[in-house]
Amino acid sequence: MTALLQIIELEKQYKNVNAVNGINFSVEKGACFGILGPNGAGKTTTIEVIEDVIPPTSGKILYKGEPRTLSFREEVGIQFQNTALFSFLTVRETLNTFKSLYHNTYDLDELIHMCSLNGFIDQMNDRISGGQKQRFMLALALINKPELIFLDEPSTGLDPQSRRNLWDVIRGIKKIGKTIILTTHYMEEAQILCDDIAIMDHGKIIAQGSPDALIKNYSREVTVILPKKSIEGHQIKNLPLAISESQDQIKIKTDDINGCLETLIASHINLKDMSVRSPNLENVFLTLTGRQLRE
Repeated sequence: MTALLQIIELEKQYKNVNAVNGINFSVEKGACFGILGPNGAGKTTTIEVIEDVIPPTSGKILYKGEPRTLSFREEVGIQFQNTALFSFLTVRETLNTFKSLYHNTYDLDELIHMCSLNGFIDQMNDRISGGQKQRFMLALALINKPELIFLDEPSTGLDPQSRRNLWDVIRGIKKIGKTIILTTHYMEEAQILCDDIAIMDHGKIIAQGSPDALIKNYSREVTVILPKKSIEGHQIKNLPLAISESQDQIKIKTDDINGCLETLIASHINLKDMSVRSPNLENVFLTLTGRQLRE
């Protein structure tokens, strides 16, 4: 695949603070690239520099192998976390207004179908739900047929069903070959949608790779969970296992699941109600940064 976007030794300084400190990465055409990090890690500044909202202090940003030109803004779409909309316009009227600002645009019916807007297309902007508004914001970001789309925390504040509906729309956008840069506070979202992820902290990229590769490299531990009733009458604390207790559960962390289960079976522990939690991207994030994402 060809890199649509290349970031080379990018830096952004504010007085005595290096918000972005010499980062490098590339985004392949048609991929979804995630940027994760705690608050203050530099991810928002990185996105704003790439979007050409603020200038870099140093470094290069190459789009299609060349420095960005005026056409760059015609070829990208940005879904901001918050966008003020005229309350006296309908969703359809707003789409038509934005459509008039660009030369190359989607057919409105195609865009309505792509972002699942049919159920509220003629409602007023201030009369739609949170999930509907996020799909609407995505439609506005897509209206100019962008090759590169920036999604800034697109599902923040949505209920689980609305979030998954939005994920389906984003998957559909990926299927037609769009390239996406995504920031999110939801580890599950990044793990499901992203092909490649950069984890930032203190202005630097501290790890990068596919979700599976990051999990394999940085968080191999599996958690075995047992209800306390399963171990009644057993001296489980004497077993050679990393055991912790909560109010009604026993948790065992291990990187050798087979050996762990063999030990439990040999000790005649009832495993009927056992559950196993595989390592995930959140484990990776906490291992690398030591901080919760929303800290």
